[in-house]
Order: sequence, then C-alpha cells, then structure tokens
Amino acid sequence: MNEECRVVIIGAGVFGLSTAYQLASEGYRNIVVLDRHLPPVSDGSSSDISRVIRFDYADDDYLRISHAAYLKWKEPKYQGIFFPSSFVLTGSSSAHGQAWIQKTTDALTRSKLPWSKLDDAADAKRIYPVLSGKLAAPPFAGYHHNQAGWADANKAISHLRDDCLELGVSFICGRRGTVVGLDTDSQHNITAARTLVGTPVEGDHFILAAGAWGSSLVPMYNSTLSTAQVVGYMCLSPEEVRQYRELPVYANFSTGWFNFPPHEETGMLKMAVHGWGYTRTPGEGESTAVKSNISSPPLIPPRERRNFVPVDGEDRLREGLREILPELADRAFDKLALCWYTDTPTGDFIMDYHPDFKNLFVGGAGSGHGFKFLPVLGEYMSLALKRGLPAKLADKWRFRKEYANREDVFLGDGSRGGPERRELNARERAKL
Repeated sequence: MNEECRVVIIGAGVFGLSTAYQLASEGYRNIVVLDRHLPPVSDGSSSDISRVIRFDYADDDYLRISHAAYLKWKEPKYQGIFFPSSFVLTGSSSAHGQAWIQKTTDALTRSKLPWSKLDDAADAKRIYPVLSGKLAAPPFAGYHHNQAGWADANKAISHLRDDCLELGVSFICGRRGTVVGLDTDSQHNITAARTLVGTPVEGDHFILAAGAWGSSLVPMYNSTLSTAQVVGYMCLSPEEVRQYRELPVYANFSTGWFNFPPHEETGMLKMAVHGWGYTRTPGEGESTAVKSNISSPPLIPPRERRNFVPVDGEDRLREGLREILPELADRAFDKLALCWYTDTPTGDFIMDYHPDFKNLFVGGAGSGHGFKFLPVLGEYMSLALKRGLPAKLADKWRFRKEYANREDVFLGDGSRGGPERRELNARERAKL
C-alpha cells in the first residue's frame, strides 16, 4: 500500500471508520467508505444510545488494549460522549463462574488495576443501595470497581465520521453504497465492489468491515457467525432518572444480562443480553453472494431498528430487571430491538487478509465487545494492514480457515450465558 492508492472500505461502523480515520491521518489521500446508510447506520452494532466501556478481561492483551482505550475515553475529546460509571460483575458460583471471575481479577491484579470483592448480595446492595432486587441467584459471587463507564455510541460514531470528513475521506451511502458483491480478476484480486444499483466502485485495496453483513459477501469458512442479541429500552420520568442516576453497569455473565445507567438526554433506561443469541438464515431471493452464509440480518436498513424481539428474549430482559430493579420488571418497554453481533469461536477479532483474495483485508468480528476499543482500534487495524502487528496479536487476530466444515466451533468464549442459540422462526423473521 502507498498513500496514492485507492482504498475502499466496506462498512461504516467502528472498525471501518476508525480505519478510515487512521489511514487518512497517516496521509492516505484516496479513501472511500461504502455503507447502506450514512453513519451512524440505524441497525449497525456500532449505533445506539450506549455501549459499555470497561477493561475487565481475563486475557492480558485485551485488558492492556482496552485499558489504553479507557484512558483515551476520559480525555476532553470525548466529553459529552463518555460517562463514568461503576461496574459490577457477578454470576453463578459454579466452578465455571468462579473460574471466570478468578481469571479476570487475576489479570486485573497483574496489571495493578483496581477491583474489590463483593462478598454477597447484601454487600453489593450496601455499596449500591439503588439495587433493590435479590441480585444474582445465591450464593452470590462477584466484584466491582469504579473505573468504567459507557459511551453514547451514536455521538461517538458521528464524531468519528466528521473527523473522517475533515481529513478528506469520501462516503458513498444509500443504494449506491450498498455492496452486494465483489468483482475479481484472474489473479484473485478484487477490482471493484458491486452495489445495489449496479454501479461498481473500483479500488486498489479493499477492507471488509461490514460486521454481520460481511459473511454474505465472501466465504468466511465458519470463522464468523452473525447472531442477534436482545436489547430493551424503558422511558423514565425525570424523577426516576435522578433516582437511578447512581445505577452501576451490572453484568451477570451466567444469564448474559447487563444494563446501563439512565441515558439522561433521552430519559431511557437500557438493558441487554450478551448471550448465545438468534440466527437468521438468508431467505430465497435475498441478495447474497455467498451461498454458504448461514446467518445474516436483512440487507436494507430501516430508518431505525425494528421495535421487536422474540418473546423469550423479552422474558430474559424482564428476568434481569427483576434481579436488580424488581419495581420496574412489569412495566411496558418503550422499545425492543435486536443488535447483530459478528461472533467468532474464540471471541477474538479478525484483522487479516482474506485467504481467497490478495487485496481484501477483513477487519472486525467484534463479538459483542469491540466498540470500547474505538479510540485505539484504527492504530491496530493500520498495523495489521501493513502486516506490522506484534506476532502474538497477529496470531490471535488471524483469519482461521481451519474452522471450515467443523460443527463444534461456536461453543462460546466463556462469557455467554442463558439458553442455547436458536434460529428465528418464520413469524419472528417477518417482523424484522
């Protein structure tokens, strides 16, 4: 790659935009970003009122990188976008649950980062009296600290988009930016991205950062799986916003439940499930270049996320509310939605060249935890593009073609909880 080459980035989420900004900062002059909608894209996993910002990882690499990102989130640049909050991690006191907490706290201790044990539910409620429920099923196990928070994702993405525009990055959106296929030459180079209106967008280097939609464009060899996760929103009165202002980010990895403090600008209390999720097999007649794609969201983005989750998903949201704030558990939701993850078998990102195409780089597979890395993500994407990642990270984030034809790979990275993954049925699909 050189600064004069034309770089085409497919996808305007956190991976695509952070890469565009980084490359433009390095002097690349001809960068174009394609997406179905001007970012923030309504149904993209990088768009919403909030995303958790934390550095609690059992893996030393992710801990180190997420902590560096956390320090940047606290800088003046993200004032009004990042909001500090306490973080509580709890879960089953089973052998797996205790091992998960132990590995995470061991990693925090190695890095000399703060955490404090919560001896039981009463201890948690003493420190956070706003938690009025019984909390995680007894016996309770967990820890907490106050070096975490959340980011207004739509504002963060809009800010990053504007940074890209100021550096000369071009955007093609709508039907002309909706990529449905890739043209190649006899040397296995991508020559152009084909769009929904048939207009090819030519380039020298292509970066696929389309998230859950990427598997419909190129074979992923079972290295990713698109899954839908449930999200709920409940409108609070101004008095309730004040009442719940000190609500911590509370995550129960046994069930997958997590929540945010109130979003004061909208008055919304948001909660979600980081679980096994739902799959959606592409229907007949859908525009997909890869017949082996086993799950993907609908292609055309709505103006905003559809107000729908499966009934069992709503039940899980209510169970989580009943655990921490039972007084709200039976209140009607103001909105329910599905957020599409791009999962990998290990929960690791992908930053590597696609094995079938010489000039196609795959960046993404955030697996439900990628957004928090936004302030530093572009630096790592740029290094990977130039094959300059440290060897350990290059191996961790490589494209794993060896998963092809294996049915036992998507068993989770240890952080998922709740019922098994299932396919959306016909009635549920229709509501999307």
